[in-house]
Amino acid sequence: MTKQRIGAYLIDTIYRAGVDKIFGVPGDFNLAFLDDIIANPHVDWVGNTNELNASYAADGYARINGLAALVTTFGVGELSAVNGIAGAYAERVPVIAITGATTRQVEQAGKYVHHSLGEGKFDAYRQMFAHITTAQGYITPDNATTEIPRLIDAAINERRPVHIHLPIDVALTEIDIAEPYNPQPQKDVDASHYIQQLAAKLASASQPVIIAGHEINSFHLHKELEAFVDATNIPVAQLSLGKGAFNEENSHYLGIYDGKIADDNVRQYVDNSDLILNIGAKLTDSATAGFSYQFDINDVIMLNHKYLKINDVTIEDVPLPSLLRQLSAMTYHNQASFPSYQRPEKHHHTVNSEPLTQQCYFDMMQTFLKPHDIIIAEQGTSFFGAYDLALSQQNTFIGQPLWGSIGYTLPATLGSQLADQQRRNILLIGDGSLQLTVQSLSTMIKQRINPIIFVINNDGYTVERLIHGMYASYNDIHMWDYKALPAVFGGKDVQVHDVASSKDLQETFNRINTHPDVMHFVEVTMAVEDAPQKLIDIAKAFSEQNK
Repeated sequence: MTKQRIGAYLIDTIYRAGVDKIFGVPGDFNLAFLDDIIANPHVDWVGNTNELNASYAADGYARINGLAALVTTFGVGELSAVNGIAGAYAERVPVIAITGATTRQVEQAGKYVHHSLGEGKFDAYRQMFAHITTAQGYITPDNATTEIPRLIDAAINERRPVHIHLPIDVALTEIDIAEPYNPQPQKDVDASHYIQQLAAKLASASQPVIIAGHEINSFHLHKELEAFVDATNIPVAQLSLGKGAFNEENSHYLGIYDGKIADDNVRQYVDNSDLILNIGAKLTDSATAGFSYQFDINDVIMLNHKYLKINDVTIEDVPLPSLLRQLSAMTYHNQASFPSYQRPEKHHHTVNSEPLTQQCYFDMMQTFLKPHDIIIAEQGTSFFGAYDLALSQQNTFIGQPLWGSIGYTLPATLGSQLADQQRRNILLIGDGSLQLTVQSLSTMIKQRINPIIFVINNDGYTVERLIHGMYASYNDIHMWDYKALPAVFGGKDVQVHDVASSKDLQETFNRINTHPDVMHFVEVTMAVEDAPQKLIDIAKAFSEQNK
């Protein structure tokens, strides 16, 4: 039995869960708790320029590390982080969101303190978080050693954010700690009856296929999925929401399925399948070009986290890791032939001084990728151009196509690079998105990390232009001197590059590869109306959807 302040116990517990970086912004209701963070020798405080950026950074860190933590102050701080936490909830990213709050005495007295709504009520913000987190807790001296482990276990096991409300007087209170925290894994739930039903349906299928998605990435179940595929010989198509869920070098890989705009061999095989296994995937509008799939979704077998649906039976208690472990026991071997994914071998670009196009840009980017790179693609021209890039088994791809909050990827790159500083992080982002969260460039420089940042300067919100209002003023942005930004934020050692042609881009690639130990910031100028074909096609679907 040891005595410890609750704030120190919380940080020890988070560290034992696997987190060594804490993101956030100081505020008077969390300052004394931050003392416990900086006093802990195992964790680093990563101060951010604002809470939105901190929430995005925590999301990026969690996607690589498996769990993240975020600290904000009551009201103004925690509400600034709501957008990022909601995105993490939507896309199943486990972030522990900690709010340093007013003392219990202030709350019980209903005082009109700053950062409150001035009505003597203190639960409104907690109610907001209840809709965008998988579990919530109000920490007290009596419940700290049960609530804190419960909440962290919930984040890990559900792969979704949790909210911890920590009154500052509680954080400073000493309590007895009987034993240190150890994560408690979810228990297996017997799904053998449903696995048998699935095996029976597979036995009568002539063209089965798997659609894999983001929950495989969330739960880090790549090896389990690949083992099931190799054993059963069932081919796999991925959604853009979940790119990287399946090894693209595996012979069972078909390619990206995105509804009517998918490559013909992928689209025809999936749409004509008589048995579709949806594993860890969600068939969203952006992933299917406006729900343009040609199969009946009611016939799809859903094998998602705590959502198993076969025929008219739905089960909501089987965790996805448990389900994949049980699937591995199935004795089935698919006899149907299927098309193999054709990895790009030849590149059709010409290196010259002509203006660079989107098609040439992404074709050349394919040649730039290395096997262990982390690719982070902003929701816009960058994402829709990048999700067709062929990955190696060791690559990681990060995007946010379900939540789709522009500006997410710059601070997410801060988080993902801090989670693994040995791997090369390549950020592909547009000018409009960059302007939303550009302050994270300052934090990157302060943290001395060296991502490679490609900023497409095409003078505005290209996604919105394609959906509606190509030349409307609301899709314009003010032109910045983007290449000056690293210096503005104190990045004297950042190498800055100016790209307007394929020749410029190739020379920039060469310089980056020659100098891998510094941050590179690349401004890539392209025409306003130019866009990846996938984005043009999906924008049409979005436009129709909004009528």
